Parts: sequence; structure tokens; C-alpha cells
Amino acid sequence: MGANRARLITIWDRAGLAVVVLGSWLLFGAFADGFTSQFNIYSVGRLVSILVVVGLSQMVVLAIGDFNLSVGAIGGVVAMFLGWLIEQWGIPWPLAIPLSVLFGMLLGAVNGLLIVKSRLTGFIVTLGTAGVMSGTMFILTKVEAFRDLPSSFLDFGKTKYFGLFSPLVILMLLLVVGLFYMYKGTTLGRQTLATGANRRAAEISGISTDRIVIISHAISGALAGTAGVMLVLRIGSAIPSIGTAGGGDWLLPSFAVAAIGGTLLTGGVVNVPGALFGGLLLGTIENGLTLLNIPSFWVQLISGLVLLVAVVLDRARAVTVERSRMGVMA
Repeated sequence: MGANRARLITIWDRAGLAVVVLGSWLLFGAFADGFTSQFNIYSVGRLVSILVVVGLSQMVVLAIGDFNLSVGAIGGVVAMFLGWLIEQWGIPWPLAIPLSVLFGMLLGAVNGLLIVKSRLTGFIVTLGTAGVMSGTMFILTKVEAFRDLPSSFLDFGKTKYFGLFSPLVILMLLLVVGLFYMYKGTTLGRQTLATGANRRAAEISGISTDRIVIISHAISGALAGTAGVMLVLRIGSAIPSIGTAGGGDWLLPSFAVAAIGGTLLTGGVVNVPGALFGGLLLGTIENGLTLLNIPSFWVQLISGLVLLVAVVLDRARAVTVERSRMGVMA
């Protein structure tokens, strides 16, 4: 029985999600007018790219068995920081973008440092810092948008490769490849997963788990900041309501993308390609329902249901992983 369940979970992780994504494309292609048009494929690509990066930003802290509830807040703050650098300080946007991502990394590192020093959970710390970040951003910007961005910046955000693909898609794929390599081929990646699997055992083996926590949250902040920059490129302006109240509505997708893709919510196991398919599934559903003129709250409902299904699979996956570890120890 256990072997069969393990086999089913493995099949789902490797192929099941791809089949579901393909099925959703066939479904919406048949019933939603314009779903397969070049313009809509381009639009879906931009939407999915941001969803995937948001999911990756949550995935890197889930890998250590932690949470980052400030993903949306960091994205919103970094988006406004980017607009401020370009519009108020006149910094060229090719320089302002990496500076903004580094700012997101700094905010994430602060989260990690607070977690390490306070010995509180990431859930509590990032819940608090999310409010502090968003509130500070609203006070400093007086809830005013940055809309006077250079035409070259706007043109770059609208670029189409082969009439289908946005630069956002390429950036997202580069991040997916980079994180896949990190977890599969670097000491940092292996230490991160070891920390998530069993933090006490990782410490005994000589891994500085405090260092891993700070680095993981810093990477999470950089990815959330990158998502904020991508959203500014997508909409052509930096507005305080990005993501709703500093990015609050990114919270559900961030968990859904990672969990659907096969990342354990309890830590120790990640699936970077799975996060790509998870974002593709959520983006497809959102775009398809919009084309069918279905109200947006249905998107939230379906996303929530998808997350619940992913949590059930996550629990089964966790039990399977734990049993396999016990078998190895035996």
C-alpha cells in the first residue's frame, strides 16, 4: 500500500502536473475565445513569469521549513523603490533594477537576522515585518505612484521575442535554472535542504543553520523584489497598490505555486521545475477564467482549492519521505 502511494506521488511530481496544465490549455483553448492567440500567449507568459518568481521566493524558505509572509510586502516596497530611484533620483533604469533587487535582498536578510536573533518563527517575524514594510512605504510615498518612467524602460517591458515571449519569461527561466542548479549542484543547496530536513541533525553535522536561515531569507527577498520589478515592467508604472496593500495578494499564490509543484511545506524537499508548472497552472486558470468573463473572486476560490489539494498531496509526500528516510536509517 505504502509503495503504491509512493509510486503515485512520484508519478504526480514528474508528470501529473504537466498533464493537468496541458489539459487546462486544451480546455480553455476550446471554450475561451482568443486563448491561443499570439497576444494572449504573450500576456499569459508575463503573468506566469511573475507568479513563478513569487512562488520561488516562498519556496526557498519552505526549503528550510520556514515561512515568509512578507513576500508581497517586499515586492511592493521594491517596486516603489525602483520607481523612486528612476523618477526622483534620475538613476538609469538598467542600474536601478539591480539596486532594487539588492534592496529586496537586504529586506529579506533583515527578516532572517530577526528570526535568528529572536529565535521566533518566520511566521511571526515576517507577519510583523510585512506590516512595517508596507506601512513605511505608504508613509514615505504618501501613496503616490511613480508613473513618469523613461520610454526606454516602458519599451523594454513591452518587448516581444518572436511575437510571443516577453523578457520577463526569459528572466523567470534563468532564475528557475539558477535555483535548480543551486539545490542540485552546490554545497549551499545541499546544506539548505539538510537544514530543512532536520535542523538539529544539520547543526550536529557542522552546518551553520543560522547562516542558512539568513541566506535563505535574503534569497527570498531578492526573488520577491525581482517579482516587484517584473510587475512594474508589466504595467508600466510603480503604484502603491501593487499586489494590494504592498503585495498582500501574493501570499496565496506564493504558497500555492510552491506546494503544487512538489515543495514540502515542512522543509527538506524542493521541486524547482514543479514550481514552474505550478505557476503556469495558476496563470492559465486566471487568464482563462478572465477570458470567459468569470468574476475574479472565482480565481481566488479555485486557487484556494488548488492549494488545499496541494496540501493534501504535501502531507502524503511528507509521510512518504519520512518513511524512506527511516528505511535508509534502518
